[in-house]
Amino acid sequence: MSEQITRRKFIKKAVGTLLTAGGLTAGGYFYAREVEPRMLDIKRHTIGSAMLPAGFDGVKIIQFSDTHIGFQYTIEQLAKLVAKINELNPDLIIFTGDLLDDPRHFTEKKRTIITLLQQLEAPLGKFAVYGNHDHGGYGSDLYKQMMEQSGFTLLLNDSADVRLLDGSSIWISGIDDAMLGKPNLAEAMSKIPNESYTILLSHAPDKADEAAQYSIQLQLSGHSHGGQIQIPFYGPLVTPPFAEKYVEGFYDGGNNKEFRLYVNRGLGTTRLPFRFLSQPELTLFTLRHKKTSS
Repeated sequence: MSEQITRRKFIKKAVGTLLTAGGLTAGGYFYAREVEPRMLDIKRHTIGSAMLPAGFDGVKIIQFSDTHIGFQYTIEQLAKLVAKINELNPDLIIFTGDLLDDPRHFTEKKRTIITLLQQLEAPLGKFAVYGNHDHGGYGSDLYKQMMEQSGFTLLLNDSADVRLLDGSSIWISGIDDAMLGKPNLAEAMSKIPNESYTILLSHAPDKADEAAQYSIQLQLSGHSHGGQIQIPFYGPLVTPPFAEKYVEGFYDGGNNKEFRLYVNRGLGTTRLPFRFLSQPELTLFTLRHKKTSS
């Protein structure tokens, strides 16, 4: 592309497409900018596996992603989100990246954000990975500091076990962002024992094709925003790199029957201050132990 598209030009073009393809009125424009971005769709899913230790049957995991605080998502929305997550009483909390939209312009609210994230309660732990915006604008160290001070374990091509009092465990593995980081799945998986139930955190969903080659049962991702704007009978208007193949919801892992990918639509917006047919999402997973057939 010879001419660099500025944010303003990009928004103007996308809005024009949205209004034309969707046949929207001024009321539809208002809905996409002011109403849907402030909604919250709580998705509830059950994940079953024979590899899951029996002691983890019924364990609840909350995944939230892509808040992009500072572009359109506010501190007030984050406070309401924290209250809602705690109301759902999760055992584990997962954040799959992109906390701040632009770390350079939001450092003055750092302490407020940390205080809110510290309030998230999860007896089995809180885990996070980098998104591309967490690296952007020299934000890598800031994000690391904020998440660790908030009580999250930040996984950078690393893994950690979640252990119960009976000695049984599952593993949470996390890789760096695919756009601005250096993801290394082999390194992230290196210390996980064979036959362990493993959840991979990857901001970029399209890393699933590589992840399915490993003994991973579930990959949790964000990044796509569900396309952020979806046109009826067409699909997502825009998808970012590394979220072009897998956009939202569940996907299987091809030849790996144990592998499943889930792509969360995220909570905030970026580049475009709109959501249409792609509501902000909070996801609650309930793990279930499956007995092997005799």
